[in-house]
Amino acid sequence: MKNVNHTKNIVRIMTKAIMLVLLVIMSVNVAFAQKQVKNVVLVHGAFADGSGWEGVYKLLKKKGLNVSIVANPNTSFEEDIAAAKRTIDRLDGPIVLVGHSYGGAIITEAGNSDKVVGLVYIAAFVPDEGETLLQLLQSGPPAKNSGIEPPSADGFVWYGKEKFHSGFCADISKEKAKFLYDSQVPIAASAFVAKIGKPAWKTKPIWYILGTEDETLPVEGARFMAKRANAKVTEIKSSHVVYISHAKEVADIIAQATNESSK
Repeated sequence: MKNVNHTKNIVRIMTKAIMLVLLVIMSVNVAFAQKQVKNVVLVHGAFADGSGWEGVYKLLKKKGLNVSIVANPNTSFEEDIAAAKRTIDRLDGPIVLVGHSYGGAIITEAGNSDKVVGLVYIAAFVPDEGETLLQLLQSGPPAKNSGIEPPSADGFVWYGKEKFHSGFCADISKEKAKFLYDSQVPIAASAFVAKIGKPAWKTKPIWYILGTEDETLPVEGARFMAKRANAKVTEIKSSHVVYISHAKEVADIIAQATNESSK
């Protein structure tokens, strides 16, 4: 009888000790997530380069965040994912990964890194496994004022000059629109038919910022993708380049994502 009681006491002591250790580990993880989500990685889309993030970058830096901007080459979907992964790999600690437009497809795959704890899509594609961007664009009515041109002889897609301001970035100045046009980075046509692998948004928290006057990515298509991914959606009266024309609102939502994401 004494041996039985002694055994029960040992079991109770061990159970309490294990529970205490688990509570300590959980507390450390929560504290780590709350204190350490300081990294933000920004990924641009097609027909753009990293310079468009300048306004958002400066606002996030003022909030004390460590911000990196990926210069994806737009030469193939695989190479663009690799560029994002290189930036992710060189950072220490949890990351909120942000993608604009085509950049949404990039973060959908690059976001599978264990370091990524939250995803923010800005007027962006949110593709599911096995889908292509071309399929998503053809699944509903096209944007009426889009200036996306057919592929060139060397297999790249440009945004045409005639509709660049009205269709791509109507809510910024003509002067700034000219700069964006002249500095645009074309995208390999092959990126539109590359099939998506495992989508990171299925296992991580997601935010979506939608421009209600977007003439490049159809608004109803964007709403469909955001709803399907169970994203926290913010709609802003804006063109496709909402991250430029409404930098403060966008930066605030990214900062919110860093606060709410946990690892």
